[in-house]
Amino acid sequence: MLDQIIYFFDNISSTQRGLILALGITGFWIIEGFIPFRVFSYDKFKHAITNILLTLTTIIVNFSLAFLIVISCDYVSKNEFGLISLLNIDGFVRVLLSLMILDLIGAYLAHYVQHKIKPLWLVHAVHHSDKHVDTTTANRHHPIESLVRFIFTVFAVFVSESSIAIVFLYQSLSVVFSQFNHANIKLNSQIDKIMSYLIVTPDMHKVHHHSYMPYTDTNYGNIFSIWDRLFGTYSELDKEKIIYGIDDNYDDKNDFFKVLKRPFKKN
Repeated sequence: MLDQIIYFFDNISSTQRGLILALGITGFWIIEGFIPFRVFSYDKFKHAITNILLTLTTIIVNFSLAFLIVISCDYVSKNEFGLISLLNIDGFVRVLLSLMILDLIGAYLAHYVQHKIKPLWLVHAVHHSDKHVDTTTANRHHPIESLVRFIFTVFAVFVSESSIAIVFLYQSLSVVFSQFNHANIKLNSQIDKIMSYLIVTPDMHKVHHHSYMPYTDTNYGNIFSIWDRLFGTYSELDKEKIIYGIDDNYDDKNDFFKVLKRPFKKN
């Protein structure tokens, strides 16, 4: 089974990867209509257009630089460079450890750094400026942020010694999990809580999108929730008290071009 999964992602096409993203957004978007956490008074389609356009910029950045991932994976494989060779592990444990390292460095650390370095925060603020967080918010990233995350992913490849198949597997899982934990859906609180000991859930990630500190600087995880618990960045907040958006005086009106200009606005 594991070999079949690795074979699939070793040969996955760009169309198939795009299909995973599209099906994820569509599926969670439909579910949001049946079990919404919060009923927003907004044009859901107009809101989605801006976020989808920003998602397309992320796709362009990632696909344009994908050859660097391929080169990096090929290098670490040929030179046995990374933790996998150091620990001499294989099989399921190797895949799981690679996925966890990619998640720790390529997602958690990249996210944490963007909150701590002001120029990067100004770019990342595009993601947080969404006042109606739903599944389309998942990839609402400024192109510069997409570049930053890509650099961290390459670094994670060298540390983890991941193959291209595992990188593509992680990226596919990352897309779906991010769409899930951003989704405007209401899960049973107990079920959400139990799940949050392993993965990042909607209730856990909603706290991160609260507009006020210190909650904005918590719950950085993408797939695995262990990183926030391990590094002391986990927090909880009554989800009914959560206010989405950024507490500043720049109103981008969710306009695509104004959102792109947000990092360069004058205070």
